[in-house]
Amino acid sequence: MIRKVTFTYREAFSGLPRAIWTLSWVTLVYRCGTMVLPFMSLYLTTDRGFTAPQAGLVLMVYGLGALGGSWIGGWLGDAIGALRVCAASLVLSGVTLFVLRDMESYAAIAITVFVLSIFTEAFRPASAAAVAALSPSETRVRAVALRRLAINLGMSLAPAVGGALAVIDYGWLFVVDGAACFVAAALLVLLFWHDTFGGWRSAGAARAQHRNPTDTRPWSDTTFLGFVVLTALFASVFFQIFSTFPLVLRDLFHMREDRIGVAIAINAFIIVLFEMVTMHRLQRRAPLGVVRLGTLFACLGFVVLPWGTEIGVPWVLLVVVIITLGEMLYMPTAEGFVANRADDANRGRYMGMYTFSYSLAFVAAPALGTWMYAQHGASTLALACAAAGLVLWLGFTHLMRVASPGRVSTPCPAPAARRPLP
Repeated sequence: MIRKVTFTYREAFSGLPRAIWTLSWVTLVYRCGTMVLPFMSLYLTTDRGFTAPQAGLVLMVYGLGALGGSWIGGWLGDAIGALRVCAASLVLSGVTLFVLRDMESYAAIAITVFVLSIFTEAFRPASAAAVAALSPSETRVRAVALRRLAINLGMSLAPAVGGALAVIDYGWLFVVDGAACFVAAALLVLLFWHDTFGGWRSAGAARAQHRNPTDTRPWSDTTFLGFVVLTALFASVFFQIFSTFPLVLRDLFHMREDRIGVAIAINAFIIVLFEMVTMHRLQRRAPLGVVRLGTLFACLGFVVLPWGTEIGVPWVLLVVVIITLGEMLYMPTAEGFVANRADDANRGRYMGMYTFSYSLAFVAAPALGTWMYAQHGASTLALACAAAGLVLWLGFTHLMRVASPGRVSTPCPAPAARRPLP
């Protein structure tokens, strides 16, 4: 039994290009330093003396900046190369974090957070495009899962370290976060030296070679646009885990903050342990079918949450497992689907529009969810999640019927042929 499990994990992680592992290590270093955003509301209210609504507005400003960052990162990824955008994003984010540490007025902080979000969120579509370009189409979903593993592992470590540093001085959060950005940028440039600083003159020629003459614009791909709209709806439900989910645990299940934190951390723990194996098992399945199943589980978790108050903590843990299963099925498969609909000339813009849907949901979903919860209660919020789940199921069922099976990227060339990297 142990040998079988070991073989399964070894098989799940094997066959991925070395460049994917390298980029995942860079991502891990970067995400291990992500400390400022998780503690932003506490920093603004505790250290700077602002009110909770003021802190909420700053977080909304971050979301608005993320919309621009998603678009800019994807567009620049196609224009100058995804790895170059990643390196620039890391350096500029590090500089802005050090500047933000010294901001005192509310307006200055809000403006700096807006700029920071543009630089930070530009990394997402660029890194997604880089992973897609560096991996063959048959291993692309597992490559995405490996990058997500690095993100979740880093994001599970960063808040714990950040909490300890915040007790000493909130200023250390900005120092460590900014330093992590610089270290990750240095690693990226050193490990991908030729592709971040070399080959500038051939970048346009490389894009022209891979250009699809019939369609290079993601906004003319109607199937993809429908997919983006459905992703925004899915993300609006999923992001309740950061807004109304803790409120329900506090108000209905009477859980303290430390236990709420542990319950949410289980999400990242499950992903680190099981997502790669899950994607390995499902890599030959139709991606839209896997995505549709993921929306079912994610929405189901939020729907059933309020109905287990008499069971207590075990019910909460079960709900977290259900939601996490939906996330594992949806997110890496969805990103792989988007990457395979694009080609080397427009992959950055495809990824930019895809991550834009998450940024849009991050702006709207927390405010809408908390308003619905405060005005109408958890049961109404659960019904809204059920309605969203039904729309998602019907929407992806329709996309499965109309999606063109031939609209995928071409496989990567043999290793002997030197291919311009992003």
